[in-house]
Amino acid sequence: MTEQTPPTRSRPRIPMALATVIIGVGVATVAIYGMRGMQGNASGDPVCRPAVNLAQKLKPLAQGEVAALTMASQPLRVPDLTFDDASGKSRKLSEFRGRTLLVNLWATWCVPCRKEMPALDQLQAKLGGPKFEVVAVNIDTRDPEKPKDFLKDGGLTHLGYFYDNSAKVFQDLKAAGRALGMPTSMLVDPSGCEIATIAGPAEWASGDAIKLVTAALGQ
Repeated sequence: MTEQTPPTRSRPRIPMALATVIIGVGVATVAIYGMRGMQGNASGDPVCRPAVNLAQKLKPLAQGEVAALTMASQPLRVPDLTFDDASGKSRKLSEFRGRTLLVNLWATWCVPCRKEMPALDQLQAKLGGPKFEVVAVNIDTRDPEKPKDFLKDGGLTHLGYFYDNSAKVFQDLKAAGRALGMPTSMLVDPSGCEIATIAGPAEWASGDAIKLVTAALGQ
């Protein structure tokens, strides 16, 4: 026996249309808010406007080995990340103000991260100093000795050792729309503002990367 479908009662069209408009507006609002969230809420911090201007000047240099860099298009002050140094002392990213930074998040369980670390070490060896530093923060949450052994075994001696066993630094950058995977790297100006971001590895010791970072330093 075939089941019969109950007859459908006709409903007023105007309320339905109005409901559709209201729902549509709500979805659009959420979408716009979400997009703004991915842009760090477009902070508009006037201190960070020069970083956006610099990013646009550097844009032609984001090619070859660093072509995946996304140059800042809106002012964004990077979250004041908290992590520990090799002695176990708590540090804040703001302590490095006055220098251009390449902030990198890495972990030993991340294969692209491990492959990228030698290039970051070479970049620090070549350009590291009073005006520039690679701040590579390890986010392994289990064995605290594993990342230290990795750096030691690889002869990566130019990088300072920074770590966050809670991986909160990743969550903080993710909340700002700037950490979508591992590794994540951000080029940050001396005022703590985003110049460029990349999700994924890059050959930081390449001529393309050296040229871009050197230009960011005004050299």
